[in-house]
Amino acid sequence: MMFVKKAAIATVAVLSLAACATVSSWMPGGGKNVPVTLAGSEEVPPVSTSASGKGSFTVGDDGAVKGSVTTSGVSGTMAHIHRGAKGQNGPVALGLVKNGDTYSAPDGAKLSDADMQLFKAGNMYVNVHSAANKGGEIRGQLQP
Repeated sequence: MMFVKKAAIATVAVLSLAACATVSSWMPGGGKNVPVTLAGSEEVPPVSTSASGKGSFTVGDDGAVKGSVTTSGVSGTMAHIHRGAKGQNGPVALGLVKNGDTYSAPDGAKLSDADMQLFKAGNMYVNVHSAANKGGEIRGQLQP
């Protein structure tokens, strides 16, 4: 009877781990889930604001991007994923779609091969722009 109990527990554990693996690699070809926290202090130059943002993006091995950030304390006008190292500004790589206080990667979004190299090196960031801070009010570096 003890053997049956141990076997049942082992089976449940294996199935649970398999389910977690399926959930974490939902993108074809795998991918990396990257949490991001946005703050005015991360902008270049820093912005004095009480606004904040939080979310995550998953970047597939093929460059496919899914995910979003949600903000509070800011009337955002637009948001992007930019090319740029921490402490540096850079051009837009991907525009995000606004829905209330949430900004999401558009369906079918994909990073180029060059952008994938920047992402893997930690040289991409998310920022949310506002009327008061057209260059960006809050920012967070994507750390793969």
